[in-house]
Amino acid sequence: MLGRPDHLAEEEEKNKCASVKRVKMKLKELESCLQQVDGFEEPKILLEQYPTSPHIAGCMLYTIHNTFDDIQNKLVADLGCGCGVLSIGAAVLDAGLCVGFDIDDGALDIFKGNVEEFELSNIDVVQCDVCSIGSSYGKKFDTVIMNPPFGTKHNQGTDMQFLQTAISMASTAVYSLHKTSTRDHIQKKANDWKVKMEVIAELRYDLPASYKFHKKKSVDIQVDFIRFTPT
Repeated sequence: MLGRPDHLAEEEEKNKCASVKRVKMKLKELESCLQQVDGFEEPKILLEQYPTSPHIAGCMLYTIHNTFDDIQNKLVADLGCGCGVLSIGAAVLDAGLCVGFDIDDGALDIFKGNVEEFELSNIDVVQCDVCSIGSSYGKKFDTVIMNPPFGTKHNQGTDMQFLQTAISMASTAVYSLHKTSTRDHIQKKANDWKVKMEVIAELRYDLPASYKFHKKKSVDIQVDFIRFTPT
C-alpha cells in the first residue's frame, strides 16, 4: 500500500495543529506541530543563527504554559525569533498575541511563510536590532521568551544585551536559554538588575553542523533553561 505523499502529510499535521489550538495540548502534540516549522535556509554566523529544535522549543513552551501559565491570553515577545519556532508554538498555545523581533530579513521572510502555513492570526513580527530596542517597549509585554545568541565568537556580550532588553520589556517573566558555563556570571547580572533567577531545567542543546567550519555533525552543549522575574 502506498504511503501518503509528504506534502499531504505535512498539510494534515498543520491542520491538526490548528484544530487542537485552545485545547490542552500534550507535549508530543506540541513537538509534532513544531516539526512542521521551516528553519534557516542559509544561517548567518555573524548573527549566531542556530535552530532551536522542536524538542527544546516544545519543552520550553510546554513548561511556560503548563507550570507557570505565562502564555495563554498573554502578550508575549520572542526576541531573536529567527524563523519563528518559539513564536508559532506560543501562538498555537493560545497567546493573546505573540510578537517576534529579529534583525534578519531572510529569517523573517521564512517566519512570515510559516505563519501563513499555520494560518495563525495571533502573531506579528517586528524587524529591528534587539540590542537597540532601548526603553521603547518597557514593560509592554507580559512574557518574553528567547533563545538568544550565546555571546561567543563575533558576538561577545550579546547574550547579556538580549537578557537586559528582555527584562526591561517583561512585566511578569522572562524565559531564556543560556550556556550552563555562564550561570555564575548571569546570576551576578541578575542580582545587579534586581531580578530573581531560577534555573528551571538543565538541557543538552544539540547544536547541528550548520556552517562549513564545523568538523562534527553535531555537538551537545550544556544549557540552562532559566526564568527571570521581578524581585
